[in-house]
Amino acid sequence: MAPQIEVYDTTLRDGTQREGIALSVSDKLRITQLLDELGVAYIEGGWPGSNPKDAAYFAAAAELPLRHARIAAFGMTCRVNGDPADDANIQALIDAQTPVVTVVGKTSMLHVTEVLRTTPAENLRIIQASLAYLKQQGKEVIYDAEHFFDGYKLNAEYALATLQAACAGGADALVLCDTNGGSLYWEVEQLFEVVRGHFPGMRLGIHAHNDGELGVANSLAGVRGGATHVQGTINGYGERCGNANLVSIIPDLQLKLGLNCLAKADALHHLTHISRTVAEIANLPPDNHAPFVGRSAFAHKGGLHVAAVRRNADSYQHIDPTLVGNEMRILVSDLAGRGNILHLAQGHGIDTEDEIARNILEEIKSLEHQGYAFEGAEASVAMMLKRAQPDYQAPFEMIDFMTIVEQRRGRGIVTEATVKLRVGTTELHTVAEGNGPVHALDMALRKALIPVFPAIAEFHLADYKVRILDGNAATAAKTRVIIETQNGGHRWSTVGADHNIIVASWRALADSIEYGLSLSV
Repeated sequence: MAPQIEVYDTTLRDGTQREGIALSVSDKLRITQLLDELGVAYIEGGWPGSNPKDAAYFAAAAELPLRHARIAAFGMTCRVNGDPADDANIQALIDAQTPVVTVVGKTSMLHVTEVLRTTPAENLRIIQASLAYLKQQGKEVIYDAEHFFDGYKLNAEYALATLQAACAGGADALVLCDTNGGSLYWEVEQLFEVVRGHFPGMRLGIHAHNDGELGVANSLAGVRGGATHVQGTINGYGERCGNANLVSIIPDLQLKLGLNCLAKADALHHLTHISRTVAEIANLPPDNHAPFVGRSAFAHKGGLHVAAVRRNADSYQHIDPTLVGNEMRILVSDLAGRGNILHLAQGHGIDTEDEIARNILEEIKSLEHQGYAFEGAEASVAMMLKRAQPDYQAPFEMIDFMTIVEQRRGRGIVTEATVKLRVGTTELHTVAEGNGPVHALDMALRKALIPVFPAIAEFHLADYKVRILDGNAATAAKTRVIIETQNGGHRWSTVGADHNIIVASWRALADSIEYGLSLSV
């Protein structure tokens, strides 16, 4: 089924204007392939007249075997009192050799007189002349009407006149831009109806920003008002507060409004993967609380909620998370009920009794009162469940440990850890040095156990987080440590808490090793 709504992605241009994002040509090419895999209609690759990197991108993108998306180059109208044929920016659009060009022009009288510093008539001329020249070169031309909604409020007649100039120049689509991101969704819908009345049969689009936290709502309002072309960015990346978030708009269009907007019928389930991969490429942490694709988007913590979703997942979920490639998660905390524990046990293949689940729940609540937090450390809960099973045998038992930090002459700071363990009936006693006491403990533990359990050599520390629980206690405060461990594509987290950070770390570390071994059995 052909898309009813065109999705135009501008992550590679508008998205890179977000503070903290800088994409290389290679990064942009990887994202281009991801977007094509998703099945968007257009990918705006950049502004070829503004920097050499974007020019290099367009040359490389031309060699990509894209199946669905068309690459667009972005630029502005020719200079005031200029001829498009002699304009360097217009020529750069042509040199990019893309099938589509997107041209932005001034709509607001404020910007015409104060920013462009020209007459209203000259602005209309350069809009029409620029688009007409690009059409003569055989391009599909999309016209972005910058500041349309604000401009309409200042001078409705002139705002509409700029659209008329774009149509006279041969624009294939008119995109109404809420450039400052301050419009309200009912205003957007109403103005689309006005524009549709003035330009019947014309393709209309919406380009929204999120300064009023309404980027997604305004995009959907535009569609309700007649837009068939929606612009935005992956994860809402963009200048200031960001652009409209396509990661929310796409499932809203498809699942809520029943409007197909992707070239591939089954592409929606790639959404979570693409959102997180683009975040990784941009060197930004994924937003765990992002709608649809966040790790917490379908996470349930309260005992009553968990009891309900275990009976019927729809009771506290607005969609099936697998439709967007996500998953439901049940969290364990002092707010949990017995159902949280039973669900976690089931997920780890543990057949446990109700009484055991109740006892563990009480233990969790007691430990959380002492400073533990199991919400982000499910492996520690899994170990509590495993240890509660009558047939469980721990692979090793910690007898004692010691760490020493010394200033040694000629060697600087030296950290040493000694651990004594029992494996079966054998006692193991090892010493190791490390870059700090926690690393030394890890090295000593591995030195003792790897000869017995070689799988431990593949366990790698992925993250180590420390939280001071009572800042008012200063250096005597209780500390919570969460350790994240990785073995291939599998990750797990464990927790420890104590007034002594070394003890807290040891508890999390020992749980991590024991849990990893339980997976490899």
